[in-house]
Order: sequence, then structure tokens, then C-alpha cells
Amino acid sequence: MKAAVVYGINDLRLEEIEKPQIERDDQILVKIKAVGICGSDIHILHGANPFATYPRIMGHEMVGEVEAVGDNVKNIAIGDHIVVEPITYCGKCYACRKGMPNVCQQLKVSGVHVDGGMREYIVIAEKQAHKIKKDIPWTTAVLAEPYTIAGNVTTRTNISAGDKVVIQGAGPIGITILRMAKVKGATVLVTDMVDEKLAFAKENGADMVVNPSKENLIEAVKTWTDGEMANVVIDAACTPKTFEICFDLVSIAGTIGVLGMDEKPSNIPQIHFMKKQLTVVGSRLQAYQFAPVIRLMEAGYLKDDALVTHKFKFSDIKESFKLIEENPEKVKKAVLIFE
Repeated sequence: MKAAVVYGINDLRLEEIEKPQIERDDQILVKIKAVGICGSDIHILHGANPFATYPRIMGHEMVGEVEAVGDNVKNIAIGDHIVVEPITYCGKCYACRKGMPNVCQQLKVSGVHVDGGMREYIVIAEKQAHKIKKDIPWTTAVLAEPYTIAGNVTTRTNISAGDKVVIQGAGPIGITILRMAKVKGATVLVTDMVDEKLAFAKENGADMVVNPSKENLIEAVKTWTDGEMANVVIDAACTPKTFEICFDLVSIAGTIGVLGMDEKPSNIPQIHFMKKQLTVVGSRLQAYQFAPVIRLMEAGYLKDDALVTHKFKFSDIKESFKLIEENPEKVKKAVLIFE
């Protein structure tokens, strides 16, 4: 079968490898139908993901059809359409016992620590498979994983109806967070330096958009909230500067959600935390978000709505990465299609 393997920085090869086989009775064999290309895949290709090891088959946004099941598989059948949960965890460490398997001491992420979905077949444990209705297109179903990122951070920041929320960054993750926050009843302001991205955010439910290169963001939020500032601020732009400004945008007793993995330090005075009695939470991957996200997809609350802008045959994977890198302003989400 064909697989896309990264051997090192900018060394991506499409090659023939052996088709995987079920080895345990709790496993299933999945024929991959679509894989989304994430910004973290670009980072892996460039050697900029601190968690990745090489050689590596990338791909953690994957969906497919079940081709075979182990003898002890109970809830998944041949022919089922599934979304693959791309993490495995021990279930015993402190994080797992606290309901946070996404930061398990033995966490492994498909496409990062272990081989992922940019190949024709994959074998996974039954607990990693989440059924989705067959009338959901593969190119919509593949958005389930990005939506779980949004589900996790909106859960960690405890967004609820009536909250005023600021989301920094209108890329694919920022848009999925916007949509999830709207489903939860929040009023949302989205910021970005690119007007076209802001227009797309407006089309997708943003109540207000601000380009910080053209207007004062702090003053805009102050006006928008009648001086209270935002109850929740989520940094989906993930730079030291956007993290720092969160503390000026957030209200008293507010919450800041952090998604970035930049290793550069930010200069944050302690008084911000104490004076406003802030809650600052990190959000990595997701914990128990696939089931609710898939139900919301099936009910029509979470859709594609032009988020997937480019579809490539798997055999054209190099061309897809080239387009994303050379014309990032044209690509919201690119998806690889397996025939």
C-alpha cells in the first residue's frame, strides 16, 4: 500500500509499504478515506514540531471505512464509517485519573509519536474508532478532529450562554472555536491581521471582527463590552505577543485559553493574575470530545461551510504541501482524498 513518510526536514517520500494486519482481538483495520492537513503537519515536515520523531507517517485528522475487526470488537462492524481518535494513553497516571488523558504521561499522538493516517490503511484499537453516519461526506467528517480541539478549549474555558468571547486568530482552528463557541451560546469577537480571514469569520457567525493592524484592539474590546472586557479570551494565534495581550483583553474573573507551543517566554506581570483573579488554562488536543462533536455534526450544528477549500488526491500530496506553503492565504483547510 502507499504511504507518505517524512524522513527528515523537507524530506517527504510517497512509497510502498506493507499493509498492516490486525494483531490483537480488540483492533480494527480501517481503509482511510480522507486525511486533513494540519499546520502541525507542516511543522513536522520542517522539523519544527518539538514532539515529532522520524521517520514518520504524518496525519492525525483521519476518517475511513472499517474493513476488518478483531474477535473481541463489540461496537464496530465491517462497513462502518468512523472518525479516528488519534491519541492513546495509559489510563492510570495522574492526568488520566483526573480525566485528562490528552496529557497522559505515556501519551502517543498518531502522526507525531507514532505513524498516522497518511497511508491507505491503518490498524487501531476499537476505543479509537468513533462511528459517524454514512450520509456525512468524508470531507466534512474529517473536520471532526479539529472541532474536538475547539470542543476542548471551549470546555476548559467553561464557555456558556451569554459569555463575551474574544478569539485571536481566524485560521482553521480559530474558525472551529468560533463555531463551537456560538453553538454554546456565546457572543464572539474574532481578531486577525488578514481582512479576508476576518470576512470569513463574519460569514461563520462572528458578532464582531477586528484587525489589530488597523485599530486598537484593547479599545475595540472595551467598547464592544461596555467597558467590562471579554469574559473569555482564547489565543489561537499562538505567539508570545498575542498571549501577552490576552491579559489586557480579559475581564475581571475572566478566563484565558492557551493553545500555543511557542518556547519563547512572554512578559506577564503577576499583578494581572491577582488583581483580576484570572483563570489561565492550557488546552492540548482533546479529552472525550469526539462523541459530542460527532453528534453536533450529525445534527447539522457543525458543518464544513467552505472551511475545506482544497481537495487533493493522495498521490498529489507533495503538490498539496507546496500549495499550502507557497499560497497560505488561499488555503483554509486542505484534505487528501483516497480513492
